[in-house]
Amino acid sequence: MRRITTIGVYGFTAETFAEQLTAAGVGLLLDLRQRRGVRGPDYTWANSARLQRALATAGIAYRHVKELAPTTELRQLQYREDDRQGVGKRNRVMLAPEYVERYTREILDPVELAVLVAELPRDSTTALFCVECDPAACHRSLVAARMHAEHGVPVTNLRPVEL
Repeated sequence: MRRITTIGVYGFTAETFAEQLTAAGVGLLLDLRQRRGVRGPDYTWANSARLQRALATAGIAYRHVKELAPTTELRQLQYREDDRQGVGKRNRVMLAPEYVERYTREILDPVELAVLVAELPRDSTTALFCVECDPAACHRSLVAARMHAEHGVPVTNLRPVEL
């Protein structure tokens, strides 16, 4: 049976990220980012080339699914809403309603998710990956919800362990 989990960058180290994926039985990571880098020295491990090397070492396949990445315009729309609400990208807990509506209409609706779901491994979990810690603050939750609603794929969310 195909299974999905979601995971972000924020709050993880390279080690705890790999540990969570391994513990969840992840065999494939789908990178849903437009730009596959993260600013700041704490998250250089999540930049594409380093991330792919670490995943390969852990025996986890990697695939960039750019067609599910939000456009620069959509990201800017969300940043403006974050500014209006006085929250930073790393502290966001939910997406702006306009972002959700436009992402769904402009990005998610045109993608043939049935094709993507059919390609997912049956013998391991697939991780939907972006940067935000909270899945509700990230477009990956919209993709996961659609996969669950239309294709019955069970969804879980991986989060950093609070110390």
